[in-house]
Amino acid sequence: MPGVRDRVAVVTGAANGLGREIALLLAREGARVALGDLDAAGLDKTAAAITAAGGAALAVAGDLTEEAPANRLIAACVERLGRIDILVNDVGGSRNARIWEMKVEDWDFVLRLNLRPTFLCTRAAVPHMMRRRSGRIICMSSGAREGTPWTAYYAGGSAYSAAKAGVHGFVRDVALELAEYEITVNAVAPGPIDTERFGPGLKKLNETVEYSPNHMTPLKRLGQPFEVAHAVLFLASDEASYVTGHTLAVTGGR
Repeated sequence: MPGVRDRVAVVTGAANGLGREIALLLAREGARVALGDLDAAGLDKTAAAITAAGGAALAVAGDLTEEAPANRLIAACVERLGRIDILVNDVGGSRNARIWEMKVEDWDFVLRLNLRPTFLCTRAAVPHMMRRRSGRIICMSSGAREGTPWTAYYAGGSAYSAAKAGVHGFVRDVALELAEYEITVNAVAPGPIDTERFGPGLKKLNETVEYSPNHMTPLKRLGQPFEVAHAVLFLASDEASYVTGHTLAVTGGR
C-alpha cells in the first residue's frame, strides 16, 4: 500500500515529543520531511536522526507563531524538496491555572501558541496544495478539548482546553473549504501520553492521587508517542483519502 512513500511532509513542533516521533515515523515510511520548531538544537537532532537512518530531512528553525517564519518554513520545503503533500501542525503547549487565578497574559499565550501556528502554516501551505489539487493537513488537537479531569482538579486547564477545541473547529471548517481541491483536513486528539515533557508528571499523578490518568482512562495506562504518530500516519496516507473534517481520538477510551 502506498502510504506516504515518496511524499513531502512538513512537521511543526518537530524538535521533541510527539512532533519528533511523527517526523521520524513519516521518514521511516518513505516521506521526505521538512521540520519546523523554535528549538534549533532539538530540530537538528531530529533531522540528524532521520538522515542517519537514510531518510531526507530539512530543518528550518523559527518562531511559528509569527508570520514570516511560518512562511519561510513552507517556502523552504517547496524550494528544497520540490512541493508539499502533507502538513502536520504540532506546535502547542500550556500554562495551567485555575480560572479564578488565570492571568490574561497566560490565557493569551496558550491560545496564541496552539492556534496561531496552525493557522499560519496552513494558510502558507494551502496554495501549493490547491495548485496540485492534492494534500493532507493534520492538526494536533487533544482530549483536553472536552476538558481534562486530572488537570482541572489539580491545576486548571481552561485555556488549553479552549485552544484545542478551537483546533477541532478549525479543521471542520477548513475541510469544507478545501474539499473541492481534494485536500483533506483532519485532527488527532491525544489523551495522556508518556512524552519526555509530560510523562513524568502524569506518572506522578498516577502514583499519588485519585483523579489520575490511569484511574480515569478505560485502558488504565498512558499512551505511547508511537501510538499517536501512527494515527497521524494514517490520516496523512493515501489510504485516508475519504476521511476529512474529522478529529481522531487517541485517548485510551476516555
